[in-house]
Amino acid sequence: MISHRLFARLTTAVALCASLAGPVASQSGFSPAVIVNDRVVTYFEIDQRALLLNIMNRPGNVDKLAKEQLIEERLQLEAAEINGIFPSEEGVEAGIQDFARRVNMKPEDMLKALEKDGLYEATLRDFLYAQIAWRGVIQTRYGSQANISEEEIDRAIASNSGSGGINVLLSEIVIPVTPQTISQVQSLSLQISELTSVSEFAEAARQYSGSRTKDNDGRIDWMSITRLPPELRPQIMALKPGEVTAPVSLPNAVALFQLRSMRETGRRTPNYSAVDYAALSLPGGRSEQNISLIKKIVDDLDTCDDLYGAAKDMPRENLVREAVAPGEVPRDYGVELAKLDKNEVSTNVQRRSASGEPIMVLLMMCGRTVDLGEEVSREDVANSLRNQRLQSYANGYMSQLRAEARIVE
Repeated sequence: MISHRLFARLTTAVALCASLAGPVASQSGFSPAVIVNDRVVTYFEIDQRALLLNIMNRPGNVDKLAKEQLIEERLQLEAAEINGIFPSEEGVEAGIQDFARRVNMKPEDMLKALEKDGLYEATLRDFLYAQIAWRGVIQTRYGSQANISEEEIDRAIASNSGSGGINVLLSEIVIPVTPQTISQVQSLSLQISELTSVSEFAEAARQYSGSRTKDNDGRIDWMSITRLPPELRPQIMALKPGEVTAPVSLPNAVALFQLRSMRETGRRTPNYSAVDYAALSLPGGRSEQNISLIKKIVDDLDTCDDLYGAAKDMPRENLVREAVAPGEVPRDYGVELAKLDKNEVSTNVQRRSASGEPIMVLLMMCGRTVDLGEEVSREDVANSLRNQRLQSYANGYMSQLRAEARIVE
């Protein structure tokens, strides 16, 4: 049997898939659960996809996620057919080999292990086929618009190396997402991403943001670019003052960042190889009880080690303390930790459990490890920037397809 831990490294394979949708009803396996533009999604398919996501250790409600993915895949495959894109069997086989390579198994052994877990080979093949088809659609429609300039590469390299001591002045909007609002939030976030006015962005922050910075027009203080999550730095460095990033997906939220100003400090700013942080999760969300408890905990906090005492009567899994590479920090945590110095705390992050229960998170920055640095490949940087740009186009196109689709549940 393939363990959940073994497949945890495969989660990056679902980068173009969306998250969250409505609950799955209990019905006959092959009866329609959803009809998408006359294309059927069955309960059996949802059960199989949920099993695959569970094996891959995807967080959240995998039944909801499975249904949402399959709805979007029907739209992706329809778009692929319209554009004359039909992935080859060789392409799907290559995808299976890549999956197997990531868990150090032969493809045939991996498929047998999945079958023992109850997962049909066709489920994995359909999953890969849809991914390949969608990538083809996005490349066909937007490939020529995703060219990266040498200047953008230079700025991205500078942001990751810490050279030039680049500081940025940002504003943020963090829009909460629920299964019922995902389509509206996607559409709204794309509109906000096109803003170029600081005052208009500030107004949007006051109206839509769920972050506590909304009371200050979404404004964040000056910070070193190297504090930001690695995947966000190239987007920020490519902006001109007033411009806004593409929507950034977070657990249960979508974030956007506007560059207000950028400056060089005249000294080298360190890049970091590891971020040491602690996260204490409190079920119940931002309730009066949790707010009172957090205040009591924070009043007695000096260092991250003090959290162990504060959480001693809570379930062990409520407190996470880890030191990981910046790119491995959960994205919503990474965005918030970027604002913190050592031993500072934040209660801005809100999450949901697998059952949908709101969770309030106390984040604490324990420390950062300075990276000694290594040579950066311009080709790798260009590919990363290009992929980010294509992902933004993909998100926008999917929002359009969903808005135009007939989806009957």
